[in-house]
Amino acid sequence: MAMRQTPLTCSGHTRPVVDLAFSGITPYGYFLISACKDGKPMLRQGDTGDWIGTFLGHKGAVWGATLNKEATKAATAAADFTAKVWDAVTGDEVLTLAHKHIVKSVNFTQDSTCLLTGGQDKVLRIYDLSKPDAEPQEITGHTSAIKKALWCNDDTQILSAADDKTVRLWDRNSMEVVKTLSFDISVSSMEYIPEGEILVITYGKTIAFYNALSLDLIKTVDTPASINSASLHPEKDFFVAGGDDFKLYKYDYNTKEELESYKGHFGPVHCVRFSPDGELYASGSEDGTLRLWQTAVGKTYGLWKCVLPEELVSENSDALYCTATEIKA
Repeated sequence: MAMRQTPLTCSGHTRPVVDLAFSGITPYGYFLISACKDGKPMLRQGDTGDWIGTFLGHKGAVWGATLNKEATKAATAAADFTAKVWDAVTGDEVLTLAHKHIVKSVNFTQDSTCLLTGGQDKVLRIYDLSKPDAEPQEITGHTSAIKKALWCNDDTQILSAADDKTVRLWDRNSMEVVKTLSFDISVSSMEYIPEGEILVITYGKTIAFYNALSLDLIKTVDTPASINSASLHPEKDFFVAGGDDFKLYKYDYNTKEELESYKGHFGPVHCVRFSPDGELYASGSEDGTLRLWQTAVGKTYGLWKCVLPEELVSENSDALYCTATEIKA
């Protein structure tokens, strides 16, 4: 008997969830932050989805959210023309960084001392968080709104994806373009995997994997639906993707074979990310929920408890049932 994937549903948001990010693994477990058009980013325990707190202060839709590795700081990008830095332990606002237009992306350096932002005004900005009054460094070159901007190569370089149908690799010191990838349509998402220097890019129905240092193509995978986001497993065994057909797809990274597809959301999937331990992946949707999905269905982990039903246990029975409590946050 095949086991059924039972996602954990995290409620609480009132509008579409458009971005999510995990922290690294800390002594207190790992954490998950979600960005939502309701303007109220939320922090959750990563392995259970349990709500910890809501960051209050933005006056418009929040388009991007991130945590530093230690889960001590959070940053958010919003339609109120600001990026904000928060104390992720207390929930207090630490800094408001004024921009000239809607901010779409925020990303900390590994040491959490600098914040990279990008958005509708086509400019990449680097803020030194130890000097909040100092003007940010600005990098120009994109000709349309920036969707995502990420540090890479030990924070010596920057990757940016924009509506000008390009992904660009920049040198942090010279602030010059090192290489540009051009596409026929806008890139919908971008994920950077430091271990192995892999860049995951989605556009249309395609998921593409690149070497993040050279921007050489490793492989592409075509999917049945228009994809909004994809994430590579930490062990690089598989990757997951979600898009406009409300489904989550799981593929074998080496063979490119579709392994599973699940429908759980009631609207397009906007974002998907693996947890740092690879045991689950989280998805955020137009339906206003986050869902947590098991990488290996049937494993006891977090709130998933896998039991052998007594009435089915016999010498020739290997049926497993996986049960999970639905979370109401």
